[in-house]
Amino acid sequence: MEPLPGEWAFRDHLEAAGHVCILKDASDLESSSEIAKLIEAESLEAAVALHLYRGGRLLQGHGIPFGIIFGGTDLNEDVNHGEKKKVMGKVLEEARFAVAFTESMKEMAQAQWPHARGKIYVQSQGIVTGPNSAFNWNTFLHQSGINQSADNLHIFLLVCGLRQVKDPLYLVDAFSEWHREEPNVYMVIVGPEVDPVFTREVGARVKRAAGVRLIREMPQGDLHAALKNCFAVVNSSVSEGMSAAILEAMDLEVPVLARNIPGNAAVVKHEVTGLLFSDPQEFVQLAKRLVSDPALEREIVANGREYVRACHSWQAERCTYQNLIRTLEGSIQD
Repeated sequence: MEPLPGEWAFRDHLEAAGHVCILKDASDLESSSEIAKLIEAESLEAAVALHLYRGGRLLQGHGIPFGIIFGGTDLNEDVNHGEKKKVMGKVLEEARFAVAFTESMKEMAQAQWPHARGKIYVQSQGIVTGPNSAFNWNTFLHQSGINQSADNLHIFLLVCGLRQVKDPLYLVDAFSEWHREEPNVYMVIVGPEVDPVFTREVGARVKRAAGVRLIREMPQGDLHAALKNCFAVVNSSVSEGMSAAILEAMDLEVPVLARNIPGNAAVVKHEVTGLLFSDPQEFVQLAKRLVSDPALEREIVANGREYVRACHSWQAERCTYQNLIRTLEGSIQD
């Protein structure tokens, strides 16, 4: 499991309030007994799980108070599997609080588990970006195998962990066809290798695809600099909770083209803060429109930046999580 959006910021919020935080990947903890050993070894007093099923189920029955942050696939995908849904309901019974990124996610959770109605809070992701000033865009293009002058290029950046739910291959064939018509458009897929088997499949497809490149995970400062330099950011996921890459692009004044799924439509208003597409052909149509219409690009960028400033405050996120952690501290003292 790749780190969920905002994990490092979440830790910063808690450490700023004086807490000592240990960040563990749920995929590295295969059983509840490993959690029990970790709790004892580190004298842990409370926990927060990111993702109701993957993280939450590991925290059951250990006697320490914990909270949950919904990830997206837990509500959009795992809830359709009977056994997983049952486990998640039990986790929510034991959790002291749960956080949804949007009102619609909260409503989905409450519909599935009415008993949790009083403990689900809404807090959108807080966004802060910090492009690396030493980042060299031409070097990045060269390393991506793009040997053209940056002045004439339109680079579309797709940022995602390489796993099936992110569907990084969704646009590859349509984009390649467009690249053959217009050789100055490229799509670069950037992301960590989450599923090794699927990563090999992605690599093999991209190698055969004209105008599409794949590069591995980048340090956050470099990634933000790459976002700032590209023409547009793309999201083609089957399911999303709330895409940090979309919000970071808006903050960095870069237009967004996102697949029209509930998680994306919650933050991208079509033709206002970004563009939403329902199939690869519509993506190409909208991308071509964006390339040829600088006024539309300027409007989307301005609206996106304003939206992030108004609705995704990093300080508001910090305040919410610090207050919620105090409820766990109260449990410890009881």
